[in-house]
Amino acid sequence: MVQTIPKDTATFFQELAAVSYNQWTHGIKGTCCFDIAGFGRRYLTIDDGKLALTEQMDDSDTIISGDQAVFDPIVRGERNLLTAYLRGEINCSGSLALLYVVQRLFPPPPRLKQELQAVEETAPRSKSILEVKEEESEELPPTPTRTVSMISGFTFVVSDERGDIDASPIDTQGLFSADMRFLSRWKLTINGFYPRRLATDEQHYHSVQFFLAPTTGTIYVDASLSVIRTRTIGKGFHEQLRILNHSNEPVDLNVRIEVGADFADIFEIKDALQKKGRYSHQIEDQRLVLKYQRESFVRETWIECITPVTIKPDSFNFIAHIEPHGSWTADLDVIVANTGITRNTVSMEGDVRTEMRNNVHEWVAATPDLRCSWDELEHIYQQTLIDLAALRLYLKSLPGESLPAAGLPWFMAVFGRDSLIASYQALPFVPELAMSTLRNLAFRQGCYIDDFRDEEPGKIIHESRFGESTAFEERPHSPYYGAADSTPLFLIVLDEMERWTGNKELVKQLEWNARAALEWIDHYGDQDGDGYIEYNSRNKVSGLVNQCWKDSWNSILFADGSNSRLPRRLCEIQGYVYDAKKRCARLAREIWDDPALAERLEREAAELKQRFNRDFWLEDRGYFALAIDGDGRKVDSLTSNIGHLLWSGIVDKDKIEFCVRHLMGARLFSGWGIRTMAEGDGGYNPIGYHNGTVWPHDNSIIAHGLARNGYWREAGQITTGILQAANYFHYRLPEAFAGYERELTEYPVEYPTACSPQAWATGTPLLLLRTILGLEPISDYLIVNPHLPEQIEELTLLNIPGRWGTIDAFGRSKGNG
Repeated sequence: MVQTIPKDTATFFQELAAVSYNQWTHGIKGTCCFDIAGFGRRYLTIDDGKLALTEQMDDSDTIISGDQAVFDPIVRGERNLLTAYLRGEINCSGSLALLYVVQRLFPPPPRLKQELQAVEETAPRSKSILEVKEEESEELPPTPTRTVSMISGFTFVVSDERGDIDASPIDTQGLFSADMRFLSRWKLTINGFYPRRLATDEQHYHSVQFFLAPTTGTIYVDASLSVIRTRTIGKGFHEQLRILNHSNEPVDLNVRIEVGADFADIFEIKDALQKKGRYSHQIEDQRLVLKYQRESFVRETWIECITPVTIKPDSFNFIAHIEPHGSWTADLDVIVANTGITRNTVSMEGDVRTEMRNNVHEWVAATPDLRCSWDELEHIYQQTLIDLAALRLYLKSLPGESLPAAGLPWFMAVFGRDSLIASYQALPFVPELAMSTLRNLAFRQGCYIDDFRDEEPGKIIHESRFGESTAFEERPHSPYYGAADSTPLFLIVLDEMERWTGNKELVKQLEWNARAALEWIDHYGDQDGDGYIEYNSRNKVSGLVNQCWKDSWNSILFADGSNSRLPRRLCEIQGYVYDAKKRCARLAREIWDDPALAERLEREAAELKQRFNRDFWLEDRGYFALAIDGDGRKVDSLTSNIGHLLWSGIVDKDKIEFCVRHLMGARLFSGWGIRTMAEGDGGYNPIGYHNGTVWPHDNSIIAHGLARNGYWREAGQITTGILQAANYFHYRLPEAFAGYERELTEYPVEYPTACSPQAWATGTPLLLLRTILGLEPISDYLIVNPHLPEQIEELTLLNIPGRWGTIDAFGRSKGNG
């Protein structure tokens, strides 16, 4: 890495030419051309950490271009290369992945000024709409009707069941791409009336059909027209509007589609923030261009139609003449665009729809075949596989590979923790997700100290965004490293991946990244040297206050409801570290050929376990503290986190039974699943985001931990409750649902702003299946030790992939024995 801070672009490249190796480009190959107006061209070749800079070359993988006036502050560390690209100040053609790589070669930004004070409870962290509205004492928006979603990578569409989009500033209807809403209004009227919904075909996540009719609302068949809206997603979406005339008379119709684009950043919607740029529009022949611009940041929506139409700034207006028993059709394309993209009409008909459908069929066909006496479980399994396919992000950093996005609508982005947990859940079914996730996260591993982004050497990212708030550094997400648990989870998944797949080559490739992650745990993770990972955001203004999976601002409360203080040492993160070191000891001994490292890691893990069981145990309560806060106090609320401790293996044998009793007791177990916080604690709220709701992924980890410790019956109870809840959500588990007692509601109540589909909720049935079938890889064999709950009499899983090839697993209920 360049050690000095150059004064200008010329000095930067002079110093870079003298650098022959950079450790943070380890494992990366490619050539980047810097085409800088006022300076000239330089070609940087990266070959597994080796660097070579020349002034001439025939070809390159990436071209980064811009003015020297823009590059000068970048090379001084005053500006960020990635955010300059997002703002449109520089251009990047070819492989965008290398843009992330070469960012590591530029100087780190200056440290944030120390006068920024910790805000803790009032910090503007990422809150739910409910939390925002409670603090502002405003009336909540009306309860939303059921929405229909379509997904294709970073692009997704959310509409109502008629196909209409009518987004308010704080809801998530619309056409989104790369963290921005490109269409906020899309409403169909016929002769001034909204047609009534008849049915919606949403079997495919990439294509939806809406069946409508203009009716009067009487009980009789009073409609002479049918309306079919067929929508397919791609670089935006294509919509075919077809109207059928069932009468014996011709009809003339005024067909209108109201359009609008607010270009809201996902964070502006999530936190109810205001826009700062300006809007404009342009009508070009049969195209309407809607534009948003803030300085050099430009985004556009193009709406095109080849059918004769009158275009206005807020609508497309058709005169449709339809003969008796005839039909009329209009085709429209809505395209997300940035300045510089060639303006070509993008049609999503025909081959594109077939390609997407075939992709899903191939994905599902390659997974194990499930057969079950409980028919609902087969439906849940199929929906899980389809949703997991829908959430795949294909990144240019590693062409052809995908990793799961965290969830729709808030988190269609790369997430360290979420992608790792979802990949872990899916390992017995689609192991390629874990391999791709590990490679992609290693590609983005932290390399220097950046206070604004909470970046530290060796740290695994939390989240990466591309929207306006990120481009102007109002949010630190380009990428953001504010997670204390993603780094040990990376090591856990690395080992688990090898145990299932036998892919030693990937473990060797990522050895350097794994060692950097272990180094982060011991030094940056444990900043005060007390042997525990603690977190306290370097960015006191816009960084996350809580950097664990329960990352809402008020999730780490004492039993009396009062908030704890930073820095916080979360119990489950210590368990993750214990597990990570145990696992890496195996990798060091068997694959990295480093027995000294293996012995050290085993010793450190044993010491951590002994120390943890002493320091975190609440003797008078019979469970572990949620955390130890900045004042050294044990946070004594009873939460689901203790279940993660059973999963990691850090709990002493004499304390396991106590934890199980609490987990399955009435205060935590609702009948549907285990609540995040126990009923009766001061902060408990059955619809509080992390303080009383039931999270499916949380329960899958707990069930797996219970089974690992021999508590099969309890694992079966959780499995039954969660899977039964899925039936009420159309076989798709949401991110979270309310923690009401099952006998009180007799129906699981969805959390108001829950993501659905959401990656680790989607992966939940897969880990539960692994748990009740007792699937554990041992050397080159798969152990099958089924303990089915009474609800499931027989269960068969065929063609489970792994280092053994494929194998079948069969289980029969033993009456919860």
